[in-house]
Formats: sequence, structure tokens, C-alpha cells
Amino acid sequence: MQIETALIGNYFLPIVLNFQDVLEKISDDEFENFCRHNPNMEIELTKEGELVIMPPTGGETGIRNFTLIGIFFNWLEKYKSGVGFDSSTVFKLPNGAKRSPDLAWTTNEKWDALSAEEKKKFPPLCPDFVVELRSPSDSLKNLQNKMTEYIENGAALGWLIDPLQRKVYVYRQNAETEILENPEKVSGAPLLKNFSLKMKKIW
Repeated sequence: MQIETALIGNYFLPIVLNFQDVLEKISDDEFENFCRHNPNMEIELTKEGELVIMPPTGGETGIRNFTLIGIFFNWLEKYKSGVGFDSSTVFKLPNGAKRSPDLAWTTNEKWDALSAEEKKKFPPLCPDFVVELRSPSDSLKNLQNKMTEYIENGAALGWLIDPLQRKVYVYRQNAETEILENPEKVSGAPLLKNFSLKMKKIW
């Protein structure tokens, strides 16, 4: 099954398809095959059984993603504290949703606990740290709901970066969401030792 997105204005917008009755009968392998047959799309599955089809990013968002991952990679290479993932990785969350954060990190212990087969497929875990980077076509409310879902499924720290409003929403376990207005930098401590993101590189 091939999926096409709609162009509204200057942006391709996400498409949500409700196939709940059908998707409940599709195995994890079948979902993976569906994703691989649509390699130009980022595909997620909500816990309610809705397919969310997200188009490729535009140039500015692509630069921001590239910069973000590069900065995080350099930190990870220095401290070797866990495993990092890009936005192509689909995680099977405990609630049944299959999500792809723009950047994710998990501890070595959690990653090493998976079998070799689980590591090759969509990992059955919720990352400890997740980042969602808002693009012009993204609904802020939808991204906020995703961040809440990550925390409810076990993430210890989450950043929702909104370059459109120059805000960073910080999510933590057992804490209210912190909203940073045009911050100079955002710290990942204590979870991510000595990791700090200078926001001028992202804005």
C-alpha cells in the first residue's frame, strides 16, 4: 500500500488514517513491512490504532535535525553513557503505540537487556530521553500529547523544541511541564551528565 500526502500552502501535512479494526489484526512484522514499503515516509501507530503518516522535512527543519543529532553524537562519543537513535527509529512503547522521536537516547543497561532479534527490529522499549523538534506543519498540541505519552511510558526526560515560538517544553517524571522562553541553553542534567544544548545553534 503506497501513501501520498497532501500539499497545503508550502507544506506537506501529516495524514492520520483510522484503521483500528484492521490494524488490531496486523502483527509487528507486518507493520514493519508496511513501513519498509513506504521508505519515504515516517510512519507511526497510535495506541488507538491510527496510522500517522508524516512527510519528509523541509530544508530548515532538516538542518536543525542534522545539527541537533551532531551535537548529541559528539557528547555521546565522549561519555559513552548509552545508545542514541535518529528519527528513523520506531520504538514499540509499552502502551502499544509505535513512535519515532526526532532524537532518542537510552541507557546501555536497557539496550543490552534486549535480544539480538529485538535490536534488529523496532525496539520494544521507551527511550529514557526523547526530543521532538517542531516543524511548520506540526501541530503543537499533537506534539505535546506525544511528549506526555513518552513520559507515561517510562521516559525520564523529554524536550519539545519549538523554533517557531522559540520555546522549549521540558518534560520529566512526576513533574509539571517546564516552559523555557527563548533560552540560551537547555541542560540535560542530571540524566545526561554534562550535556547542554546551546539554542542559538537550533533557532
